[in-house]
Amino acid sequence: MTATTLTDWAYPLAESLLAEPLPRRWAHSQGVAERARIIAPMLGGDANLLEAAAVLHDIGYSPDVADTGFHPLDGARYLRDTAKANPRIVRLVAHHSCAWMEAEARGLREDLESEFPRDLPDLDDALCFCDMNTTPDGTPTNPVDRINEIASRYGADSMIGTFIRRAEPEILACTARVLERVATFKR
Repeated sequence: MTATTLTDWAYPLAESLLAEPLPRRWAHSQGVAERARIIAPMLGGDANLLEAAAVLHDIGYSPDVADTGFHPLDGARYLRDTAKANPRIVRLVAHHSCAWMEAEARGLREDLESEFPRDLPDLDDALCFCDMNTTPDGTPTNPVDRINEIASRYGADSMIGTFIRRAEPEILACTARVLERVATFKR
């Protein structure tokens, strides 16, 4: 699959898995992809790859895909095993938004990292930036408000609430790194 066709392939796949059963998740995924298009100029040849991963990043929530209950792992396995996706997209979905920290809390970190090596740091940062700058409804936000929204939605003492607070410094660092790259690109 060529880079120019990645998004043509990714959008219908994500829509087929999310739009009907999880319309709000589909709206969020489209918003994350929109954020990817905004930072695309600094990504060069990886712009379409990031946008494809952005629209696909939450397919692990789909009832047709969910298996372990850990959506980054379920989505990545589906993309690898069923969709035969580009391995870089698979790894980005597997590791989006500090997934390794949640995997650790779920006892799945070894599975995640042995199946899907984390080796795309700049693109991991970019996908985290896009995800954490998008509300559940797909509109723009900022990472502080997004983290607060996640903690509030799941409950501060829940596993997700605890994970997102633990991940907060790294999420903010990802955002800072991406914004620095954007600034450097614009200079």
